[in-house]
Amino acid sequence: MYCQWPLTLYFDGACPLCAREIAFLRRKSTQAKLILVDISDDDFEAEALSVTVEQLRSCLHGRFANGQWVKGLDATLWAWRAADAGMWVAPLSWRPLRPLFSVFYRLFCRLRPHLAWLPHPDAGHRCSGEESKCHIR
Repeated sequence: MYCQWPLTLYFDGACPLCAREIAFLRRKSTQAKLILVDISDDDFEAEALSVTVEQLRSCLHGRFANGQWVKGLDATLWAWRAADAGMWVAPLSWRPLRPLFSVFYRLFCRLRPHLAWLPHPDAGHRCSGEESKCHIR
């Protein structure tokens, strides 16, 4: 796979687990390799990307500077590589384990909307479980 940095990663900042991962990636990466876009922001417009917010919420999406999209496990793998932390997610690229990780990832994607009850890493947020939305206090 040919990639052209930076990778723009589209994440759901309303998800407490996702927000923790993004906080780590933000600390470790530079904008030259990774641009982070929160799809739960009011001013985010998915239509400009020719996708829907529902599609972006279904699994993690990333887009390289050359326009190539990566989704799911691949988006996770490339985002961590962009943050120079790829060694921690290297098993995601191992062919024998890939099917198992894919099953776990799909399960996580289905359960993710129901995890809003978890504490958000930003203490200024309060999350409601039904819509998986966070509100500033």
